[in-house]
Amino acid sequence: MEINVVFLQQIINGVSLGSIYALIALGYTMVYGIVMLINFAHGDILMVGAYAGYFVLKWLGVSPLSLTLAFIFAMALCGVLGVIIERFAYRPLRGAPRLNSLITAIAVSLILQNGARVIWFIGPDPRQFPQPEIRAISCGGFSVSNIQIIVILLSSILMLALNYIVNYTKQGKAMRAVSYDMQAASLMGIPVNSTISFTFAIGSVLAAAGGILFACAYPQVSPTMGTMPGIKAFVAAVLGGIGSIPGAMLGGLILGVLETMTKGFISSQYADAISFSALIIILLVKPTGILGKPVRVKV
Repeated sequence: MEINVVFLQQIINGVSLGSIYALIALGYTMVYGIVMLINFAHGDILMVGAYAGYFVLKWLGVSPLSLTLAFIFAMALCGVLGVIIERFAYRPLRGAPRLNSLITAIAVSLILQNGARVIWFIGPDPRQFPQPEIRAISCGGFSVSNIQIIVILLSSILMLALNYIVNYTKQGKAMRAVSYDMQAASLMGIPVNSTISFTFAIGSVLAAAGGILFACAYPQVSPTMGTMPGIKAFVAAVLGGIGSIPGAMLGGLILGVLETMTKGFISSQYADAISFSALIIILLVKPTGILGKPVRVKV
């Protein structure tokens, strides 16, 4: 009976963590689906969002209103930042070899990490994130904290909102058209540049929300805090099928549950190794990921 309780507890913890991974992975998969770019600076946009929320909560104190304002400010700031990065770092290289864009993405990541220390006078030391009061709700031997409920609910709302935008709005149809064939979409009158900028903005908004949720669950912020969540989210995107929005959601949840199960039943030291090993196994069986589809490349 005790094993069942621990199992359910780890499932809840895994869904909470996986929801954050899924939010961040959506940014990776949308950008890749449209411009075939792995935006390795995406994890550092998460860091910018977490710090934006940190400063709002330090200034206004922790309350439901200030937490809402922190989300709004961080998401707006990172949305604008995503557009700026796309316009000045990636757009000039759109016709260049992919290696150029990949190196630029790594450079943008380093600029954001080191720029955060200088511009905001953050320094290298971690800071305690202002966290809402934690309240646990016990149910049948396992418990769910209010932080986990906020993470799961807000992540679900944002993912449903993204699904609505992509599938039921004019801008979403433009995103799908550009993803399918950029040149044909341009000939049909679709503004390709603004559509790609919108995609970067949406991905950055989700990363900002994920950054604050991650900082609420693990209340510490630092200039390099986005590195490991960013890598894990990229793994989740590849696991689910890079370029597939449902795949990114599924991959994030699988990775979160797998990680917490490893910590609960084996050892926390093996959590990362087992997570990456699962990716290798999935790709050996299905190279395109769980929900990914094979793509034919013309030569």
